[in-house]
Amino acid sequence: MQLYLHIPFCHRICPYCSFYKHTPGNTDMRAFIEAIGSEATYYSAKLGTKKINTLYLGGGTPSMLSRTLLGQLQQQLQQNFDLTELKEFTFEANPATFDLKKANLFREMGITRISLGIQSFDNDVLKTLGREHSREEAQQTVPLLREAGIPQVNIDLMFSIPNQSIESWLDTLECAIALEPDHISAYNLTYEEDTEFIKKYTTGEYIDDPEENAKFYHLAHTLLTEAGYEHYETSNYAKKGAKSTHNKSYWQGAQYLGLGPSAVSTIDHTRWKNLPDTAGYIKQINSVGHAQTEIENLTNEDFRIERMALMLRTTEGLPMNVFTENEQARVQTIITEGLAIHKEDHLILTAKGSPLVDSIVEHIL
Repeated sequence: MQLYLHIPFCHRICPYCSFYKHTPGNTDMRAFIEAIGSEATYYSAKLGTKKINTLYLGGGTPSMLSRTLLGQLQQQLQQNFDLTELKEFTFEANPATFDLKKANLFREMGITRISLGIQSFDNDVLKTLGREHSREEAQQTVPLLREAGIPQVNIDLMFSIPNQSIESWLDTLECAIALEPDHISAYNLTYEEDTEFIKKYTTGEYIDDPEENAKFYHLAHTLLTEAGYEHYETSNYAKKGAKSTHNKSYWQGAQYLGLGPSAVSTIDHTRWKNLPDTAGYIKQINSVGHAQTEIENLTNEDFRIERMALMLRTTEGLPMNVFTENEQARVQTIITEGLAIHKEDHLILTAKGSPLVDSIVEHIL
């Protein structure tokens, strides 16, 4: 089973981010960590399985947690789950929230993969995104993590940001490549509900231009593949042996447990989301042991459609027998238009089709 922990705290709320997050405010941080531990205890007993294959701490900004709180959190996880055979332990971090001392702590915790939320190396773009760090701080983080002995480092980048030029994107890509991380994620900005960006998008101040998006995407694809990174999912590139095991498990339909406010779980055809309210989450955990809400029973057809949407994003593609007879006809249209190929009985999107994956899935369905 895969395990995800959601740490919702941020020093500053980025105007584009739709994940559940907030500043620490008056939150009792120790009570929060204890609630995570209580939730872990509840599920380790209820599910009957304790062996965890991959562990991912996301947010929010997990690297904001103090050394003491991180130590307490790790102890609680070890008490409730079998982490002895972890294939991957990923930890999200922002450049402005840690130094070498804390990076050494990450390694002591057994973290094998740090995912850095850099987004851009352009200070003006960073300001637009509301990020705390500067270009210079971002450039210092990868060498710092290498010095601490972190085995794998990922850099998250974002393109099609308001007022971002193609020249700025080129510079960001070149800066990222020069740091030689093991993995680079390059995401097209999307305008999400309940964000400041969506307000400006709906008023026309910000625009979303598919043709411009494609230019940014193809520039990233060209530079990253030429630099030796394998393109294995629409937004993800990895050096040999550095593909994200945790993320691949999601795409392949593995079972996963989510702990923390707003975290999602999918176990035995049941999916639920935790209460997206930190104070309410702590209160409910202390009352009944879990914070489940929005519970959904998934059918085999639900899973089939979800696998289509996720696996078509990967270079593995989908077996042709996944598609119904009616869908097969629409698949042939996609192939004819050069958006996909039929290889070894799999449908695999081409470089032309990859950035259009969402609309392709809609067309097939």
